[in-house]
Amino acid sequence: MCLSVLLLWSCETTTAPGAIGVDRKQLLIVSSQELDALAAQSYNALKATAEEEGVLNRNRAMLQRVRAVAARLEPQTRFFRSDAPGWNWEVNVIESDDLNAFCMPGGKIMFFSGLIQQLDLSDAEIAVIMGHEIAHALREHSRERMSQALAAQTAIGVGAAVLGLGQASADLAATGYQTLIATQFSRADETEADRMGLELSARAGVVLWQKMINANQGGRPPEPLSSHPTDSSRIREIESLLPTVMPLYNATQ
Repeated sequence: MCLSVLLLWSCETTTAPGAIGVDRKQLLIVSSQELDALAAQSYNALKATAEEEGVLNRNRAMLQRVRAVAARLEPQTRFFRSDAPGWNWEVNVIESDDLNAFCMPGGKIMFFSGLIQQLDLSDAEIAVIMGHEIAHALREHSRERMSQALAAQTAIGVGAAVLGLGQASADLAATGYQTLIATQFSRADETEADRMGLELSARAGVVLWQKMINANQGGRPPEPLSSHPTDSSRIREIESLLPTVMPLYNATQ
């Protein structure tokens, strides 16, 4: 929601609605170019640290699997953003017991081996998780969260919501990668990522969501998304969208 009349110029939607209809307006006062540059810098720092520790892309077979899944999903991003297929996409795997994966702004994807190994994920399950994470990047949820934080900070000073953005940009430049990968997304963000990720995986020929819904018991999160807690309302939301996305999946067969 837009926080002030002074900021109405920055209220927009970052994506086309797609078949599933995501078109909520967002407060965006941080530039995408600035955040993409920060994400690339932070991602490179994370890779450098992992390489120094000997844990970057150690399992070549796993890396090939994850990159092959990404290659299926990336072209489908055009249905939400015409510019997204041309992003400087990058996909890597860190050897770690962490059950984690993320996609930074601009298409910087990282999977942790523990997520794949401990949950014994199939390629289709990797695709569902990756589609969800890519959706966060397409929708620029990190940019939106940072914009909201900056708006709250600058609103403290009279007129600072507009005039103080230069200092806010300087503050943003000092933010490390933890800010980008540890963003606490809202329920609305997670719902949008569920919906968009569902469409992305359907267009890529993945239909795992039906399996996951059928296997779900008592509203507990499906195993492949255990790192993204899923309540029964999100399951119902996904189930309600299956008639919309199944024709997209069928068209790939």
